[in-house]
Amino acid sequence: MVKINPDKLHRDQTGFHLVLAVLSLFMALPIVFIINNSFKPFTELFAYPPRFFVSQPTLENFRLLVHFSTESGLPLSRYVFNSLLAAIAVILLTLAVSSLAAFALSKLTFKGKDTFNRINTLALMFVPIAVAIPRFLIIEKMGIFNTYLAHIVPLLAMPIGIFLLKQFMDQVPDDLIEASKMDGGGNWRVYWSVMLPLVKPALVTVAILTFQATWGNVESSANFMNDESLRTLPFYLNTLVAQSGNIVAGAGLSAVAGMILFVPNLVLFIILQNKVMDSMAHTGIK
Repeated sequence: MVKINPDKLHRDQTGFHLVLAVLSLFMALPIVFIINNSFKPFTELFAYPPRFFVSQPTLENFRLLVHFSTESGLPLSRYVFNSLLAAIAVILLTLAVSSLAAFALSKLTFKGKDTFNRINTLALMFVPIAVAIPRFLIIEKMGIFNTYLAHIVPLLAMPIGIFLLKQFMDQVPDDLIEASKMDGGGNWRVYWSVMLPLVKPALVTVAILTFQATWGNVESSANFMNDESLRTLPFYLNTLVAQSGNIVAGAGLSAVAGMILFVPNLVLFIILQNKVMDSMAHTGIK
């Protein structure tokens, strides 16, 4: 009899692992290409037929990025700081807002609960470009135009985060909540001590999705910022490639920009994916 999850590799699982290895290599090809592309000299970037792997790696593309950044009057570190500040703030606030809203929609009883659930579900259908004008008007009326808050406030409404957390919270047995209340815990205590520990997989997933949406966001810098010192790294990299005025330099800068914007997402996922699996294994939901 073969164990479903043996402690070590079983010979009957060899074929399964070979298939997984092939699929893993295939899915890793875009990552390898992005990293290789950023180190290619212009002769290899424009080579025909195109080369997948770099044969003569160079740091010239990175040097060009620093050079153009210096000439623009603002150091590259300023754009990185703005992006990190916005990403951290949005992640923390989105987790708080989404988890509180999901807890209310899942476990509390109040008038209009079903209506709010439907509104959140309908909001999943709207892409950012469809709400660009309402967002601009709201930002202007709030008086936060051309401030750091303009990077943060528009991204706090995350329907997919509320939906995902609510689905996890719906699986938590009501008996746990009742037992907590019998021990004297109120709604805040139930939310903090019972619900949040049990929905860690969803919280980590929402954090990853939020970081991806924030790190690659150019809308806030393009629509809500006039001050260059407040703009973020993705916006700067996109405009830098367009304004380089040199097709060779533009190709190199585009390759470096793609890697810079991609690598943090990959690193964050690698760091958190183990926690997701561990949380799912010890969630306690039966």
